[in-house]
Amino acid sequence: MILYDCHMHSDFSSDCKALMEEQAASAAEKGLKGICFTDHMDLEYPNTKEFGMDFLFDMDEDYSRIDKVRKEYGIRIGKGIEIGLRNEQGVSERVTNGYKELLKRDDIDFVVGATHCLDMIDPYLADYWQGMSVKDSLRRYFIAILENVRNNPYIDTLAHIDYLVRYARIPGGDPDKYDGRDLYIDGENGDIIDEILRFIKENGIALEINTAGLKYGLGYAHPKDWILKRYRDMGGELITIGSDAHKPEHVAYAFKETVEKLVALGFKEYAVFEKRKPVFYKL
Repeated sequence: MILYDCHMHSDFSSDCKALMEEQAASAAEKGLKGICFTDHMDLEYPNTKEFGMDFLFDMDEDYSRIDKVRKEYGIRIGKGIEIGLRNEQGVSERVTNGYKELLKRDDIDFVVGATHCLDMIDPYLADYWQGMSVKDSLRRYFIAILENVRNNPYIDTLAHIDYLVRYARIPGGDPDKYDGRDLYIDGENGDIIDEILRFIKENGIALEINTAGLKYGLGYAHPKDWILKRYRDMGGELITIGSDAHKPEHVAYAFKETVEKLVALGFKEYAVFEKRKPVFYKL
């Protein structure tokens, strides 16, 4: 049973309007024992003009609000952060150094590392997919994740490693349709993915199971089952679980189905990070 949702957002994230109080209330109503707010911090986000969002927040204000919300609900509420990793030349080093400074705080429970941008653009935008095949984009994306995790080995978990497929579009197709999703083939790019999985296993970084893939209609949580199986077959055991909820109704989304799948794949426990250290709970 999954009783902790360790990846969710509040109105401190640029793309979320839900108040911390609303998210915490939803978690309590669903019987969770704890949650962790991991609001977005994407240094040098490249598409602020297009979206009117900078994906930055005041950590002091965010964590102060968490302290207040903790007193109102009978659940554990962790202080986390989701940092947007970058591999582009001329950006990667500055962003990495910026995160190292931010993470010197001693009140952080959990650091989620995610790759949201590729080639100086957010692939959520249809413009990214013009002239770029889904197959090539996915390979470039996994290479970027490998570079990012190698450059940022201090993260606690690697988030939604096949996130890019959510927004995959076929060049020349309808820009409003994610018609490239079916081109994400099991086993493809396994060489790079194996390197990613080996690196995180050897460096004590967890692999995140992110149930938002089900919410987005992909038919699976991130990552796909074949990736989870590869990780488990190479001895990987350290996992974290989060809904990536941006709305109260998505807190603990599809946790029942997820725990059944994880147990079937051979996982026995999941980790909840407290003060950057994993505490383990039985699935």
